[in-house]
Amino acid sequence: KMLCCEWDAVRPDVLVLGKALSGGVYPVSCVLADRAVMETILPGTHGSTYGGNPLAAAVSMAALEVVREEGVVERSRVLGERFRASLRAIDSPLLRTVRGRGLMNAIEVEPQGDKSAWELCVLLKHRGLLCKPTHENIIRLTPPLVITDEQLDESTDIIRGALKDLPGLA
Repeated sequence: KMLCCEWDAVRPDVLVLGKALSGGVYPVSCVLADRAVMETILPGTHGSTYGGNPLAAAVSMAALEVVREEGVVERSRVLGERFRASLRAIDSPLLRTVRGRGLMNAIEVEPQGDKSAWELCVLLKHRGLLCKPTHENIIRLTPPLVITDEQLDESTDIIRGALKDLPGLA
């Protein structure tokens, strides 16, 4: 399942893709919709920074072909399941919930005194793992689609160690 809507069997009227669509090679975005929907968007009613760019379209098509040929979507599903299982196995009172789909994951942190998701992210950064705190107690973990098994295991080890050490930090 390449797109989020596929996980819940939802078919949106309009789907917007961007950022990773070109595999990081060229800035691009696109809009996907049925012909009936697209025909309601008349000239001058929609603008796009990267719209109508033949080079961007070619790069995107090539990147999507690589995703298909190399089984990136299936690998993402398998690695994501493995990553979530390894995170759920961490015994820490700070780790409230683990969730995700594919390689887009999150952990919910149980705040302890003045220690929150932000402080955990700072500690993780100092240990070589970058992640994104959202809200007050959620950390987004979105490794690259090309992450190796070893790197995924190392990420789990870093998270485990940081969860263990966070309560004792001044």
